[in-house]
Amino acid sequence: MATREEVAQIFPTMCQRFIPSKAEGVNAIIQFNLSGENGGLYWIKVTDGACESGEGQAEAPKMTLKAAADDWHAVSTGKINAMQAFMSGKLKIEGDMGLAMKMQTMFGQ
Repeated sequence: MATREEVAQIFPTMCQRFIPSKAEGVNAIIQFNLSGENGGLYWIKVTDGACESGEGQAEAPKMTLKAAADDWHAVSTGKINAMQAFMSGKLKIEGDMGLAMKMQTMFGQ
């Protein structure tokens, strides 16, 4: 099981791996609602080719991803394929499904 600190570190790491050229035309806030004792609320904001991350409930997210913190940690560290996790119900997406698909290319591994 990932620690709360390991889960929290996922989001700044995603911004470090962010590929601006793959996010052309994207201006969106992505909310992450992660369950479990190591979970929490996190967000990523992509605007004008820049990425920032934070903790808490974002205002007016375009997309919300819901998952157990351990499942999202496994996806973000490459232990589980994101599409397989989604198809098996480990990841749930609310809102802009196109943005969810684009996430895989915007945040390099």
